[in-house]
Amino acid sequence: MPTVLILGANAGIGRALAAEFALHRYDLVLAGRDLEELQALSADLSLRHHVSARPERVDVLNFDALESALAACISPAGDDLEGAVLCTGYLGDPETSKIDLGEARRILDTNFTGPALALNVLANHFEQRHKGFICALSSVAGDRGRQSNYHYGSAKGGLSTFLQGLRNRLYHSGVHVITVKPGFVDTRMVFGKPKLPLVATPERVARDIYGAVKKRKDVVYVPWFWQWIMLVVGSIPEGIFKKLKM
Repeated sequence: MPTVLILGANAGIGRALAAEFALHRYDLVLAGRDLEELQALSADLSLRHHVSARPERVDVLNFDALESALAACISPAGDDLEGAVLCTGYLGDPETSKIDLGEARRILDTNFTGPALALNVLANHFEQRHKGFICALSSVAGDRGRQSNYHYGSAKGGLSTFLQGLRNRLYHSGVHVITVKPGFVDTRMVFGKPKLPLVATPERVARDIYGAVKKRKDVVYVPWFWQWIMLVVGSIPEGIFKKLKM
């Protein structure tokens, strides 16, 4: 049975995506920081969908142990590992990050440095096999810097550029790279924030991501209408945009 690795499976989108792949008869490697939570999720999905689900502890901020942690995820799956989805992210506190370098670094490292290093390890693995897919969650916030979340947005923008380069690198190896740009999603990341417009459920986003993987999309906005919203945002001249409170 084909297997997919979900990195950041503790998160709302990661959990929903695990269920979506299990529904389509994929075995799972569920990786994240909270091993106890992953064990419970693995047991539930195995019982509910009759698939194999294996929990693994991986912390993308533990740079020194990242390569070995991912090897423990990859090696047991062998040739059955069809692809990997990276769902890690941290919105953080935008106001705190302006004055607290620790918070700023956590936002930047969780959304760019750690994911980029993890993707590099995954890219090397799939490139050697000449097949598979790599999918990673960026964000619409990365399409244009805004004062309300420019640490998070710049990290996600960097991740989108990294994925674009990775897609170019791996194309001739038969490995497909998908960039997913979600808008607002009803997860723990936005819990307690002021009411946001156009909020999608994790399940809706998971279905869209699964469809993008199967259709071998390059870049996909989820839900789809965010592509047109960001086209409008991106078309505002900088002289006007810098005066806006966004």
